[in-house]
Amino acid sequence: MCAGSILRHMKLKILTLIAALTTASITPSSAAECEIACVDVYTQDGQLIFEARKGSGPKASVAVRPKIVAKPKAKAAVKPKVVTAPKIAVPKKKVVPRKLAPVPVAATSLSDRISKSLPTAGISYQPNFQPLINVPVYFWSDVPTLFRSKVDLIGESIDVAMRPSFTWSFGDGSFATTTDPGGPYPNGRITHIYSNPGTYPVILITTWGGSFTHNSIERAITGQIKKSSALSITVVAAPTRFMN
Repeated sequence: MCAGSILRHMKLKILTLIAALTTASITPSSAAECEIACVDVYTQDGQLIFEARKGSGPKASVAVRPKIVAKPKAKAAVKPKVVTAPKIAVPKKKVVPRKLAPVPVAATSLSDRISKSLPTAGISYQPNFQPLINVPVYFWSDVPTLFRSKVDLIGESIDVAMRPSFTWSFGDGSFATTTDPGGPYPNGRITHIYSNPGTYPVILITTWGGSFTHNSIERAITGQIKKSSALSITVVAAPTRFMN
């Protein structure tokens, strides 16, 4: 084999390999699984969205129809031979079967979609009546540290686990970000000291994120859900009295 033939042969093998890899990358591995069941959980407009679909779409197949069988011709009765001029034989017409058009088969795909809301945090603080300046105020929220939900869609079971994180704005320009929901005195870990008396708007932003499990496979939920809560707190100065 000459050098030119070897080079052409190698180029052909390389092009074949590239075509095979390209085809493999175009067809995702999940495409076959999607015909069985596709499940997704994501967030939209502050809601948790569950989607599931399974089955295949409409396909076409050729309908089977009975074959056309030519009827046998009846034999003519035997008559006395009459000598006549010879006749020219006429060829018989061939029966050509008609091509059958594809007949669509009904789709077997199923899909369903539901949405769920997550709890909104309530805010509490202690002391709950006129806390004093320069004294720690304890804050906490009443949301659970783990939100679990199980949903069944078109026969598919989906388990969701969501966890919150918290961003506190204490109204005097101070902020705190944590995964701790806080608590009352003496074990609470979310505290703030106000230096000046006044009424302050306290805002709590709860951010939910998590994962879902389907067929023992865990995946991250796309997006996050943010919920806000607010209240006002009035802080007063400690009364002072001078005595001789």
